[in-house]
Amino acid sequence: MKLYLKNHHYQYAIQNMAHIFYPEESVAFVDHSVTQSNGDIAVNSVLKDEEHQVEAFTEVYDGKVKASASVARKYDAKHIKDTHQYHRLCREAVTLSFYRAAKKIRKANTPWGILTGIRPTKIVHELMADGKSDREIIDILTNRYAVSDEKKQLVLQVAHHERNILRQLHPNSAGLYIGIPFCPTRCIYCSFVSNAVYRAQQYIQPYLDALIKEIRYTQKIIGHMGWHIPCVYIGGGTPTVLTPLQLEKLLDAVYTQLDRQGIKEFTVEAGRPDTIDTERLKVLKKYNVTRLSINPQTMNRPTLKKIGRLHTPEDIVRSFALARDLGFNNINMDVIVGLPNETVDMYKHTLAEIQKLDPENITVHTMSIKRGSRLNEKKGAYVLSQTHTVREMLSYTQQFMRQNCKSPYYLYRQKNMLGNLENVGYCKPGQESIYNIQIMEEQHTIVGMGCGAVTKMVDTRKNHIDRIFNVKEVSDYIGRIDEMIQRKDKIYDYFGVKRRGEHE
Repeated sequence: MKLYLKNHHYQYAIQNMAHIFYPEESVAFVDHSVTQSNGDIAVNSVLKDEEHQVEAFTEVYDGKVKASASVARKYDAKHIKDTHQYHRLCREAVTLSFYRAAKKIRKANTPWGILTGIRPTKIVHELMADGKSDREIIDILTNRYAVSDEKKQLVLQVAHHERNILRQLHPNSAGLYIGIPFCPTRCIYCSFVSNAVYRAQQYIQPYLDALIKEIRYTQKIIGHMGWHIPCVYIGGGTPTVLTPLQLEKLLDAVYTQLDRQGIKEFTVEAGRPDTIDTERLKVLKKYNVTRLSINPQTMNRPTLKKIGRLHTPEDIVRSFALARDLGFNNINMDVIVGLPNETVDMYKHTLAEIQKLDPENITVHTMSIKRGSRLNEKKGAYVLSQTHTVREMLSYTQQFMRQNCKSPYYLYRQKNMLGNLENVGYCKPGQESIYNIQIMEEQHTIVGMGCGAVTKMVDTRKNHIDRIFNVKEVSDYIGRIDEMIQRKDKIYDYFGVKRRGEHE
């Protein structure tokens, strides 16, 4: 695809929309307008700004077919003073004009209109903060973003749910994430920083030692910052691949300087049933872990084998019952829509079997073809669900959750999702995950520790976010742990807080 831009530099926005309509096409930017496509695909995108109005005009040449569209947006002087708002207005006009032109000549599933970002709820939160009513928000989602009726209602419902939770948090709150990058096996769709245990056994104890060193240093920073910590999330990977003794050592380190009573939610991903036993669960219970994730992904035995899991549906039921018997009363279960060779009936079977267990949360992920996954590397080896099948699965999900008294409470999207759809967390009343809402809505700092973890520093006064990255390879993390610790000192600089004591 040849792409010519005039009077603007919103390449990324156009590229994201182009990927939805032409997912197999690579994009090449050219320095002159294209008057015909010669059998290829070509796009001319022009932006004008005259008399307090921006107008975006797009032409799309698809072989011998041509389509065009224009979008005009008025603005007042305050937009010029607020350059962020002005550029956002221009970018939206450019993107919508491309969307309307491409839509005339190319079929694509676009339930989210021009919203290609991870967090569509953030837009709704901004509109709510500006005092917009639900009706006004619906109109904006329709006219500015071309969002479908179904997704408008979904995103509005989620935003209201999230807002109720966010209002309850102390304004100086921060969440903690601790990463354990080891799994029993690597699933075909996974691109997370994780290592199969049988190949990485020698790294686990050195990794844990390095991680605890980072945790203890970070806790001193938290104390100096005066942060309230409402939630801790230990994810991965699969944290329960650690031995009971290793788990106890890790959890004991978490509480070294943190107020155990101040933590409202402590989640551990016990994602694989084949890593869950009585000893490990007793350790988690001893250290006030309040929320577990036991993640089947599917309750169909052939699919479990195909995606690289060693457990069976019966193992999932056994693990869940064990957790319940030991007093865990907030359990999340993940499922994936669009797994290889799964039909709508197979997916319905998964939901029905999980509902028999009656978990407090069910998180429904739409299959995403991630760049670093085996699924992406060997696309031809797997039969993935068609768009209409995935849409039917998600439509059924909403109906099923309503019937079983679970509401959508957080939502996010990823690149390369089947059907250009979304991931949604559903919960029983009062069982929302604080951490999930915090990480999605970016209104509080999240401090990340461990291999591949990211610390996201949020300054709401300046409406600004910055990040501190840990290295992604386990051996690098172990060898460079002092550097990872020193990177955390950027927190002081970002928030303008003077270092004290050993941090000076």
